[in-house]
Amino acid sequence: MALTSFSLNARDGRARTGVISTPRGEIRTPAFMPVGTAATVKGMLPENVRATGADILLGNTYHLMLRPGAERIAKLGGLHKFMNWDRPILTDSGGFQVMSLSDLRKLTEKGVTFRSHVDGSKHELTPERSMEIQKHLGSDIVMAFDECPALPADRARLESSMQMSMRWAARSREAFGDRPGHMLFGIQQGGLEEDLRAESAKALINIGFDGYAVGGLAVGEGQEAMFACLDFAPEQLPVDKPRYLMGVGKPADIVGAVARGIDMMDCVLPSRSGRTGQAWTRRGQVNLRNARHADDPRPLDENCSCPCCRGYSRAYLHHVVRAKEMIAGTLLTWHNLHYYQELMSGMREAIAEQRFAAFQKSFELEFASGDIEPL
Repeated sequence: MALTSFSLNARDGRARTGVISTPRGEIRTPAFMPVGTAATVKGMLPENVRATGADILLGNTYHLMLRPGAERIAKLGGLHKFMNWDRPILTDSGGFQVMSLSDLRKLTEKGVTFRSHVDGSKHELTPERSMEIQKHLGSDIVMAFDECPALPADRARLESSMQMSMRWAARSREAFGDRPGHMLFGIQQGGLEEDLRAESAKALINIGFDGYAVGGLAVGEGQEAMFACLDFAPEQLPVDKPRYLMGVGKPADIVGAVARGIDMMDCVLPSRSGRTGQAWTRRGQVNLRNARHADDPRPLDENCSCPCCRGYSRAYLHHVVRAKEMIAGTLLTWHNLHYYQELMSGMREAIAEQRFAAFQKSFELEFASGDIEPL
């Protein structure tokens, strides 16, 4: 089996474009990963997700271990076959979801015991078990198991959590072993503290990973604080490895993160917004529930080539959103994912042509201009 690799093709300021090569295909960076939490990007067929330009999907260890179960997926041929997606898959470690279950969990040095939000059954998740589950799933990029405290948090809590996450990272590395064709990413922690982030990065580099994530952001700190952290955090990580910002985000967050040296991102926002009648466009966010769209024959975005914009009017989208028809979530999710991937493609091209600053300025001006005027 072919080995994995990462190559940087161009840099413009701190923005980077390159390629992560895996046996299941190339991932063009900067890359946005649609989230397939329970082995599906909600409302979409896998081939339609691919048609938007996605090179890789994200699967969720926590949800898949509970339902239908990692061992069951393994018996059925692994996650790729199970969900009919033959391209790369990244699986998170389960740490973030366990954090969000603070009322149902118990945290120790060994790992986390928690009660399932599905049926109340008791489970244990450790670095070793997380690696085992992700191996059963067969994911191409595996995330080390970590603890992710919500922000704001005091420094003592952040330092203690980060140091335990680094011990868990070493255990994850050992449990992962040697798996040609698969990559293991470490996760930097430390909240918004530059010295703690530096300590975390040094520990991860000493352990040795195929890629590095900036974890513990987009957990309540706000964009200004997140960007302030990204002004230093990515630069603490190896220049020749992919850098992944977990759980981000809105289009402006993504462009700002790429400007600061991030290569990969994921977020549920495009699909979650689509299911609630929200569209993301080059002119900002549009709420299709609003009555202003009821008689509007124009497409959502006349410059967009997605099936939603090619075939359906704002009036129709307004109708199916208000009527709670299933097609509403599908069409708007399709559009949102298409827009996100178009944004990534535009950034890759701009970085390669050494005009990223102009691209970013143009994006910010158009995004801030607001939706088209009502008829």
